[in-house]
Amino acid sequence: MSINDKPIVELVQLKERDVSGLIALSSSIKWDYNENEIKTILSSGKIFGHKNVEGKVVSSAAVIPYDSSLASIGMVIVDQRFRGMGLGNEVIKKCIGEVSTDTTIMLIATEEGIPIYKKLGFQSVDSIYKFICTDYTALPKPVNDNEFIIDEFSDEHLTEIITLDEAAFGGNRSRFLMNRIRQSEKCFVAKDKQGNILGYGLSILGPVNLVLGPIVAPNSEIALLLVQQLSAKYQGNLRIDVISGHEQFMRILEKSGFVKQNQPPIMVNSVTMPVRNQTLFAVAAQIFG
Repeated sequence: MSINDKPIVELVQLKERDVSGLIALSSSIKWDYNENEIKTILSSGKIFGHKNVEGKVVSSAAVIPYDSSLASIGMVIVDQRFRGMGLGNEVIKKCIGEVSTDTTIMLIATEEGIPIYKKLGFQSVDSIYKFICTDYTALPKPVNDNEFIIDEFSDEHLTEIITLDEAAFGGNRSRFLMNRIRQSEKCFVAKDKQGNILGYGLSILGPVNLVLGPIVAPNSEIALLLVQQLSAKYQGNLRIDVISGHEQFMRILEKSGFVKQNQPPIMVNSVTMPVRNQTLFAVAAQIFG
């Protein structure tokens, strides 16, 4: 059924019952969202999308509002057969409308999405570097083991992790972090001799890669120690998305077998990014900013 030869679609909020449809949509463009990832998105924010008359999900976009005046948009996908209808523009606008007008919205753009985001008032302010590793080689530890301790996460660490992450990310995202830690394969904290937490790192097991991030650390040496712990004994592919400005960290990743795949821009709907203290080495995932 169509009007003027255009398929009839309806923009709706997507729920947990739509997880399988979202997985199929992401697979159609070779993105590797799985059930656990989508449930974390749903528990941290909202997903909107279009459905056709048969109830099939043919577009999507998610908005993740954080506890401060900051939000992230991602998972922007339109089924190949439904492109050219303005569905991407419509679903992104729906996400933008879910937060207040004084909220800074950030996103990591695909090359195809950049023109749409520019028309909606977004501009590039930074970039990230996507790295994939198919054969990881752990290099000699960059710092003395006696200086720092890498410890497994426990609930008593949560308050300090949230505080560290807020300064690193530029906004408080406590609800998301709690959801992400529950989803994680591993979570480690880095401590000094006095037991003070200096940084943390997570790994998320996906259908294709073990994703390393977020990683927050005071320097590249401790960030690399976290990478080594998160990667230990894992035999499959690794992925890490590194924030620009950490060239030394990236050089050592490359020596360990990581290969840069692309460099997508970070875009925001305001003049500048939120203030960050340069301790965010790797993002959680591109959807989360």
